[in-house]
Amino acid sequence: MAKIKYYYDTETCRYERVRVSLLDVALNLAGLLIVACVIAVGLATLYNWLFPSERMAELLRQNRELMLKYELLDKELGEADQMLGKLQERDDKLYRVVFEADPIPNEVRKSGTGGSEKYKNIINERLDNESLILTALSKIDQLKRKMYIQTKSYDELSQLAKSKAQMLASIPAIQPLRKEQATFSSGFGYRVHPIYKIRKMHTGCDLSAPKGVPVYATGDGVVIAAGWDSGYGNAVEVNHGYGYVTRYAHLSAMNCRVGHKVKRGQVIGKVGSTGLSVSPHLHYEVLHNGKYVNPVNYFYQDLSPKEYQQMLEISNQDRQSLGGGH
Repeated sequence: MAKIKYYYDTETCRYERVRVSLLDVALNLAGLLIVACVIAVGLATLYNWLFPSERMAELLRQNRELMLKYELLDKELGEADQMLGKLQERDDKLYRVVFEADPIPNEVRKSGTGGSEKYKNIINERLDNESLILTALSKIDQLKRKMYIQTKSYDELSQLAKSKAQMLASIPAIQPLRKEQATFSSGFGYRVHPIYKIRKMHTGCDLSAPKGVPVYATGDGVVIAAGWDSGYGNAVEVNHGYGYVTRYAHLSAMNCRVGHKVKRGQVIGKVGSTGLSVSPHLHYEVLHNGKYVNPVNYFYQDLSPKEYQQMLEISNQDRQSLGGGH
C-alpha cells in the first residue's frame, strides 16, 4: 500500500495531504524510462565490448586489418618518396652536371595537382576513415606528380646524351694523317711563306707525307666544298656542326663530293702538292665559329700526353711553312 505523504501548510497551520497529479506521475515515469534506457544502453555497450558478437568481432577484425594495411601503405609511400628523392638528387647533382643542364627547381618538383580536395566529391562522407583515405590519395597524387616530372627530366637527359654523343663524334679530335705516315712540319701562327718568302699568318698546320697517303676526316660532318681552291689547290671542307669546319688542302685526289656525309676516320682524299706547295704535304685547318684555331689543340684523341706535348713544342717553333692558301 502506497504511503500517504503530508506537508505543513503555513497558512492554515495544519498538515495537508500531498496530492499527486497525473502529469507528475507521467513525468516521473518518463524519467525512470530514460534512466533505464541509458543504463540499458551502457550495459549493452559494455557487454558487447566485453563479449562482442560474431559479426561485431568480424567487423573489428576487418577494421584492424584495414588500419594495418593503411600503415603498411603509408610506409611504402614514404619509402617510395625517399627513393624518388635520391633519384632527383642524382639527377640534379650528377646527370645534369655532366650534360651541362640546369637543375630542376624545387618548387617545380614539389608542385602538387590539387591536393586531396578534388577527391572529396567521390568519397562517401559517411566513411569513418575518410581523413585517412584522403591523406593516402593526396600522397599518391604527389608521388605521381614527382614521378612524372622525373620521367620528363630523363627524356630531356636522353636527348642531351644523344646530342652530346653526336657532338663528341663531330668535333675534330684526331690527326688527318696516321702518325706513323706523317711528320709534323709547320704549326699555326706567323711563318715564312715558301713562295713569297715573307712572314705571313699560317692558318693551319702542315703534315709532311708521301704523295698518295690517305687523308682522313677528323670528325663526323658534311662536305661543303670539294675542288680546286686557288692557293690551296685541291681542297676539301667539312662542316661538322657545333661551329666547327675543317679544311684539307694540296690534295692529289679527293674521295668525296659536296653533300656527302662523312664519319670520323673516313678517307676523303690523298696527300699531294697542288696549289702553292713546295713538296707533298697536307695543309690542315680548323675553324670554330668562323675563326681559325690551332689544329694541334684537337689532336688529343690519338696522341699520348708525351706525344701531344712534343707536337705542341714543334708547333710553336718558327719554321717555314710548306705551302700557302689564299
